[in-house]
Amino acid sequence: MLRRLAPWQRTLYALWFAQTLTIIGFNLRTPFLPLFLAQLGATDLREQELWAGAINAGGAAIMAVAAPIWGTLADRHGRKLMVLRAMAAGSITITLMALATAPWQLFVLRLIEGAFTGTVTASTTLAASITPRERLGFSLGLMQMAVFSGSAIGPLIGGALADAVGYRLSFALAGSLLFLSAGIVLFLVHEDFHPESAVQSTARENSQATLQLLMNATMGALVGVLFVARCANTALQPILPIFIAILTPNAHAVNTIAGLTLGIAGLTSAIASVVLGRTGDRIGPRPLLLGASILGGLSYLPLAFTTSITHLVVLQGIFGIALGGILPTANALIAQLTPPERRGAIYGFTTTATALGGFIGPLAGTTLAATISLRAMFLSIGSLLLATSLWLALALPRTADLAPAEARKQTRSSP
Repeated sequence: MLRRLAPWQRTLYALWFAQTLTIIGFNLRTPFLPLFLAQLGATDLREQELWAGAINAGGAAIMAVAAPIWGTLADRHGRKLMVLRAMAAGSITITLMALATAPWQLFVLRLIEGAFTGTVTASTTLAASITPRERLGFSLGLMQMAVFSGSAIGPLIGGALADAVGYRLSFALAGSLLFLSAGIVLFLVHEDFHPESAVQSTARENSQATLQLLMNATMGALVGVLFVARCANTALQPILPIFIAILTPNAHAVNTIAGLTLGIAGLTSAIASVVLGRTGDRIGPRPLLLGASILGGLSYLPLAFTTSITHLVVLQGIFGIALGGILPTANALIAQLTPPERRGAIYGFTTTATALGGFIGPLAGTTLAATISLRAMFLSIGSLLLATSLWLALALPRTADLAPAEARKQTRSSP
């Protein structure tokens, strides 16, 4: 069967498998990180929470700064090289976490990880560069499926693994998964990149060209929807157990219900990202992106009025479907709008936007919940998603072909 696949398809599936293993590896540590901090000396619960928050937020903040730099280097030196760099760096930093003896050491390693990883951006850029333009929706949907499924599977495996073999060995095994991923990319992923054909421009000219693309009204709306989607996806997470406890005051399995809710959303996102990505290739990205963003808003607003755990789980599952339509479709449109030789830089800036969304979302959600009410937070996020849908409707051209002439010409000539 593999022999019947086109070269770009074989490369895409190898990249998808490697990225899935990578995201699983990154997320293996999620369920036991606060408990490992207790072993390292943070015995007070508040101290554990503060260190865990600083470790996660610090890495995201550093990645937001570093992503555009790595994206620009990808345009100059090749996208496969950047994927290998990100996976190798992740493998090293996660493995070194097994040797940590104090919380500050985990914090420093997470900062280094944020500066040198970024596998999602690197893999997305590489997938966009090897895929025919008419299959971009499916290709980027598949890469988004790797993120969603890896994020759902990783914590499940990580919790069981930590109980079975301990925290330190779990870190080492997580690092080994990223090492294996790098090996798959090295030997099975092929990129036809010629440095001599890359843009031979000064840094000033490159920066001006990238800034001009980012100032495009359509591009601004696409980056905006990625930011808002990330905010919406992360705003609920820190307060979900509290909301569940309010809905079911006598429940004894709040954490289990919270895990089920997040797991359902991750599952529906993973499935929808591929199914809707393929649909977008057939019907066009504009109606799909508009429909998905409206669905996201409509699934968030009723949470302000729900009194049932069942409704919460169902609505989060629907939001997962919307997210699975928004992310790959927006990324596919960004690829269409961007000349191939500048996609690394542009995807670097979109990573900055999503990283900031992941940073601001939980802060905004908890602030709204604490200062006004939990239900006001749902109304605010839902309204923001619907407002973003209106922004997209006004900014996205109605024509099916959104790419500038230069991008169309070079995309047709790519493998």
